[in-house]
Amino acid sequence: MTERTYQPLASKQRPQTLDQFVGQDHLVGKDGLVRILLGSGQIKSLIFWGPPGVGKTTLARIIAAEANMEYRELSAVSSGKADIARVVGVAQASQRLGKSSLLFIDEIHRFNKAQQDYLLPFVEDGTLTLVGATTENPSFEVISALLSRAKVLRLHPLSKDQLVDIITRARKQVKGRSIAKSNIDLLAELAAGDARAALNGLETAVSLTKKTITKQHILDAMQTSAQLYDKSGEEHYNTISAYIKSMRGSDVNAALFYLARMMLAGEDPKFIARRLVIFASEDVGMAAPHALTLAVAAFQAVERLGYPEAEYPLTHATIALAKSKKSRSVANALAKSKQLAKDNRQAVVPLHLRNAVTDMMQDFGYQKDYKWQADFKHPNGFLPHDLNGSTDLYRS
Repeated sequence: MTERTYQPLASKQRPQTLDQFVGQDHLVGKDGLVRILLGSGQIKSLIFWGPPGVGKTTLARIIAAEANMEYRELSAVSSGKADIARVVGVAQASQRLGKSSLLFIDEIHRFNKAQQDYLLPFVEDGTLTLVGATTENPSFEVISALLSRAKVLRLHPLSKDQLVDIITRARKQVKGRSIAKSNIDLLAELAAGDARAALNGLETAVSLTKKTITKQHILDAMQTSAQLYDKSGEEHYNTISAYIKSMRGSDVNAALFYLARMMLAGEDPKFIARRLVIFASEDVGMAAPHALTLAVAAFQAVERLGYPEAEYPLTHATIALAKSKKSRSVANALAKSKQLAKDNRQAVVPLHLRNAVTDMMQDFGYQKDYKWQADFKHPNGFLPHDLNGSTDLYRS
């Protein structure tokens, strides 16, 4: 007798084609990039960046199926260099038979630099088309060489209406249970943009009753109350934006509220801490130069502690930065200096600022009249003489 294998509802409901896919219209809609790439037959390496349960794995599988590619899948949590090598070997054999391969790496940010470096030549020579998925900002977690060979695509949390659509479709597979529209709405709200969480919640709620799925069944299934992260439909990125703007406006109470919402939702504490470091330079700047030291210390504490203890340095730094005086002088100086550098790409470094490491260089005027002493002012200044535009870059 064959044993029946359990298949979660989220797996049963996984879309098989682009037309079945819910959400991410900017990628899979009529003029979406993924649909255009599939239509052109030119599948490029991609990095999907977005929160859990928004379709990263599903979209990779659909791309492979619709492009008629061999599909391989690894999780960076449990895979290593040997696993990559095995996939590469299979892909090379398939390539000799005229078949291209797509390798999907879930949580690619968990691969270390050496593992990511190992992928590079096989992505570059076309042995593999890479699709990586990450919940972390790839600018921080994926090496630049790999980023330059792949296009980063943002996937957004699903809207409440989209989750309602997914739940409504799924309930057709649930026999003998009824659920009111208001409770479908509640489940969609508590899932906070995550389709997998919504379907797992529905499946758990079904197991709690033989008849009607009530509000309490939904709350028990989701193990939460209706007062968490996405209660009002704000997305992950909207909440961090509100947090930053509250600190910028020196509203300590609002900043702490949004911080608490993120912490209760299990937001990665390093994500919050990075924003504090950026804020310390961008928004506090020279009004309180020590703020950067505080923010970096908070980040280091978060790295060492993790939840729940990391909540203390995050709260400490949030209060301090929100209460601090603000100055945009650093951000303004950065923008002006970058623009000046762009406008003067051919500007020549003055001879007197160049090191005279040989007698010949000294004869040509390198380091002429320069004195190695604090606050030395050379008569010819320090900026290139042929600059175009204002050189008034910083004002305190």
